Amino acid sequence: MDKYYTIKEAGSSQYKEKMSRFLSFALPVSDAAECKSLIKEYQNKYHDARHVCWAYMLGPERQEWQLNDNGEPSGTAGKPILGQINSLELTDVLVIVVRYFGGIKLGTPGLIAAYREAARLGLEAAGKIEKRQMRCLRASVPYAKADGVMKILKSMDVRILDQTFDNMCGLLVEYPLDLEPELMGRLESADECQVESV
Repeated sequence: MDKYYTIKEAGSSQYKEKMSRFLSFALPVSDAAECKSLIKEYQNKYHDARHVCWAYMLGPERQEWQLNDNGEPSGTAGKPILGQINSLELTDVLVIVVRYFGGIKLGTPGLIAAYREAARLGLEAAGKIEKRQMRCLRASVPYAKADGVMKILKSMDVRILDQTFDNMCGLLVEYPLDLEPELMGRLESADECQVESV
């Protein structure tokens, strides 16, 4: 799978249930360290709240994830938040739901429903976009043969990140993963072109 989905931008929302107030935040993230730093930031910012619960999903394969109920009964907060991320097939996203307790207990089904809805609203506000897994390669070719290589690159859906023109020309190219066999094949058969993945 070279395509995956993530959120378009940071989104936030508010949801009320029996006097409890749920603030939800859907945030774009790239790794676990960034998630932990944002969680800490929101825990400090909303230190007066009863609970700051969260879940995140990382990577195009969607295999790195964590969740936390932050004092709510087990499975009533982090799991429904992660459930919303999963139902939209999103990755590279952190959803934090802050709960201000309103004095009325919601019970297990009520908590699950409230956290699920709060997470859904936050994710809805953030929007959804499709992305493609990208890879990079480095190509080097004698200056006299560079035109042929440039024609191949211009005919394909790739991005030249860096280029140096000298006796030997060097190119750093970013391309969607699904184009790899065709791109590599065409470049390797180009006259005197050397290719390496980076």
